[in-house]
Amino acid sequence: MLRRRHVNVKTVKELDAFPKVPELYVDKTAMGGTFSIFTIFIIAYLVIAETSYYLDSRLQFKFEPDTEIDAKLQINIDITVAMPCGRIGADVLDSTNQNMLSYDSLEEEDTWWELTPEQRAHFEALKHMNSYLREEYHAIHELLWKSNQVILYSEMPMRSYKPDYAPNACRVHGSVNVNKVAGNFHITAGKSLSLPRGHIHISAFMTDQDYNFTHRINRFSFGGPSPGIVHPLEGDEKVADNNMMLYQYFVEVVPTDIRTLLSTSKTYQYSVKDHQRPIDHHKGSHGIPGIFFKYDMSALKIKVTQERDTIFQFLVKLCATVGGIFVTSGLVKNIVQSFWYIVCCKFLNSEKKADQHGPSVPLHSTSDYRAPDTINLFDVAAPQSIDIMLKPQ
Repeated sequence: MLRRRHVNVKTVKELDAFPKVPELYVDKTAMGGTFSIFTIFIIAYLVIAETSYYLDSRLQFKFEPDTEIDAKLQINIDITVAMPCGRIGADVLDSTNQNMLSYDSLEEEDTWWELTPEQRAHFEALKHMNSYLREEYHAIHELLWKSNQVILYSEMPMRSYKPDYAPNACRVHGSVNVNKVAGNFHITAGKSLSLPRGHIHISAFMTDQDYNFTHRINRFSFGGPSPGIVHPLEGDEKVADNNMMLYQYFVEVVPTDIRTLLSTSKTYQYSVKDHQRPIDHHKGSHGIPGIFFKYDMSALKIKVTQERDTIFQFLVKLCATVGGIFVTSGLVKNIVQSFWYIVCCKFLNSEKKADQHGPSVPLHSTSDYRAPDTINLFDVAAPQSIDIMLKPQ
């Protein structure tokens, strides 16, 4: 039976199942240190880039069929026409032959066509901004969607002074909810009168000289405000060179669902083509002078989704990046070092062959070789006497 003995802590500390490589066998070279420095810098740069990519979300755009056919479409309007409000009328008539202004009405406000310097500067800035956004939209559209900036410009400033003559223009503004079908919003001469099969505009006691459909579009949009939406018609101004002018805007409305990391909203985008021509019945150019916005709904909608990797995906990518760079740098370093050693050995061998006729260097025999920090037991002197003491158990 084995007796229980006290275990020495020092002996346990000295026990190492995985002995370390002695410093004498570690090859430290300038090439290895250079590769280590470059590896550290590359890993640090990739870690920072991967972290920035994780914090920056991405936008996904997909087309889907629009199934919300029973929903209402909100039209936001703010248009100034160079005619008094008593001479014009605004209406919305959809493809179901329903006059939507019988449910919602737009406000008509008498004003002056000429803008003050502050208002003119604001309108010119609005025109310049919309022109820039239309031209550079494909380059900055992700920045607009991520900015969360719903309104890129402020409202038109109030008029600082009033002219000394009667108002000569009419501002039509407000919002109206219409059916989600094709329709026609128009501003023409005379007040509207509803009929069983439509409506008419009565423009009695008006001559051709009384018509002037020069107009300024301060706002024209669909749905609620949302970042990333550009309204092409806002900031547009048309000056009529003929009294009897017909302005037509053909608008294609596309429903857009936006789902970000913090909110979800529904809005509408639209594209527009405009056309204008004078009305001259003697030359075969027939029609009704006025401003007509003919809009139609798209059968497809755009779904914008803001996505970001999970924290586990980020950690896996980070570990893969660091480990891959570390292993790759070690492999490249070994290849370069091996190539360097081959080149050096080739040149060294050629130099040794050239120095064969020179003075020879004596070589030590293998029996005289002694590793550093070793003891030759044959050179140790034996002691004169050895005292042995036996201790009884």
